[in-house]
Amino acid sequence: MELEELLQLAAAAALSLLLLLVFIAHVTAIKMPNLTLGENEKFFRSLHSEKELFPSIHDRPTIELSVIVPSYNEEERLPLMMEEALEYLEQRQSKNSSFTYEVIVVDDGSKDETTKVALNYSKTRGPDKVRVLTLVKNRGKGGAIKMGVLSCRGRYVLMADADGATKFADIEKVEAGLRSLQMGPDNMAISCGSRAHLEKETIAKRSYFRTLLMYGFHFLVWFLCVRGIKDTQCGFKLLTREAAHRTFSTLHVDRWAFDVELLYIAQCLKIPIAEVAVQWTEIEGSKLVPFWSWLQMGKDLLFIRLRYLTGAWNLEMPKKVN
Repeated sequence: MELEELLQLAAAAALSLLLLLVFIAHVTAIKMPNLTLGENEKFFRSLHSEKELFPSIHDRPTIELSVIVPSYNEEERLPLMMEEALEYLEQRQSKNSSFTYEVIVVDDGSKDETTKVALNYSKTRGPDKVRVLTLVKNRGKGGAIKMGVLSCRGRYVLMADADGATKFADIEKVEAGLRSLQMGPDNMAISCGSRAHLEKETIAKRSYFRTLLMYGFHFLVWFLCVRGIKDTQCGFKLLTREAAHRTFSTLHVDRWAFDVELLYIAQCLKIPIAEVAVQWTEIEGSKLVPFWSWLQMGKDLLFIRLRYLTGAWNLEMPKKVN
């Protein structure tokens, strides 16, 4: 068999594989994102341990800042993060009485005492400042954050990981990034914390295999979905309420690659995005399993692109949220 015939066969096989992937991505797509809380998930505990209904992202904001903390089996790591965050927020409020905040801990179907630990902060600080949203089943980090965002009261919405890897005071850096953007009349903007400046130091501590996986993931993000953002996966992101409402209401991916779809949606809608360097420390206890998690995220990236290209997913706002 001649080289030309081999190349033709290879091209035909590649085209067939691509068409198969397009077909699978399209027919397996869930058309509308899951934006609904279960009946037992719609409430938080009041001061008198009575159930009160969470508000909706559709409501007008009543406080300055909402901090959304996705938590899955975080009974050990959550307290350190909460202590640091609440200390900063209280100090800020003491200096500026007009500054108001809430921290929403979203327990993503944990099997440990995450909810109990979070409720202790709600009891000591009050449910106006700390609320706990307990999901019956695990939805994934993206799904947990989405449910928290759709139940918040803030003019600004901050995503912050439960491990406290990012220094909480760096919220001032992402706030400065948000102010640097030119927002339109829709008041939509996103400021992303970034660890890109730490990449060389991180590579030096990682195995060759993990470094290869990291570069492969970065290439797929750039090639398929998001350009101009060096670190899409940092869990420290600040959004205006309008941007949070618009992006999370159309977010389909509930697992690790949700950040990429979030930024893909934002870029498609031409929402201005800033990327700001933040302090970050690797904390033990990560739920990310290097090879299989990267493989899952790679599949998700490909399917994000294919599903939007084929129209299986679109950017239309749902008629009703929550």
